[in-house]
Amino acid sequence: MNEFADLLSRAERVLERLEALLPGPLRAPDWAAATAFRWQRRHGRSELRPVRQPHRIALKDLHDVDEQKARIDRNTRQFLAGRRANNVLLTGARGTGKSSLVKALLNEYEARGLRLIEVDKADLVDLPDIVDLLAGRPERFILFCDDLSFEEGEDAYKALKSVLDGSVSALSDNVLVYATSNRRHLMPEYHDENLQARHLDGEVHPGEAVEEKISLSERFGLWVSFYPFTQDQYLDIVAHWLKAFGVPKKAIVAARQEALQWALMRGSRSGRVAWQFARDHAGRLEDEGCGR
Repeated sequence: MNEFADLLSRAERVLERLEALLPGPLRAPDWAAATAFRWQRRHGRSELRPVRQPHRIALKDLHDVDEQKARIDRNTRQFLAGRRANNVLLTGARGTGKSSLVKALLNEYEARGLRLIEVDKADLVDLPDIVDLLAGRPERFILFCDDLSFEEGEDAYKALKSVLDGSVSALSDNVLVYATSNRRHLMPEYHDENLQARHLDGEVHPGEAVEEKISLSERFGLWVSFYPFTQDQYLDIVAHWLKAFGVPKKAIVAARQEALQWALMRGSRSGRVAWQFARDHAGRLEDEGCGR
């Protein structure tokens, strides 16, 4: 009997350890703790974790993307008002403000109930669980998928495609997906795929590989494209951030040539590069005692 009791005790301890490793039931976070959340997996368990210090950037700080900003802002205001709105795919040149624009929307509309949930590509398979967790909440949620890029056959690709359109369960009325990508169709495109195109009665029909890639991106109702900045646009953004960092107007004008050299060394005139130059330049002026 003693041996049997000891065996039962050891079995119970093993089961307790297994239970600690198995995924537990999803728990709602403290919704009042933050306006931005991040979906995270730890030790086999998934949860929404509050982002205590979200990136604070204002819509007015995003320059030379006025058309893109207006389209996404309008869609978001429709969503907040309970009217029909679309999932959004922001694509195009790197460093042009795609991610910053989504973050700026939270800063602009969090007082009206907007909430942002960042979901990494690897965790997109959990989208159905996330949507279930948000169902019935009074807030309006944007599921934010940043810098998306898939390879063929990935589970995350299939999960996103299913949730956007095609699953038995639909997105709740209080949830939209906003995704950014440098690729318009979210997947690599190869030259030989063009050879699969068929010509029927004078019309060009893409091959199956191309059709499959298009099928995900077209599930986003709103496409917003971002383009590389011209030299004048780049300098305008540099001037904006230097002014925001307290650099005098005369010093801003004097920094133009150095800003262009900075962009040449980086091989890009993006908004991100402009912001990085402004931080570096303003910091050096402060160190020299002439920044203000």
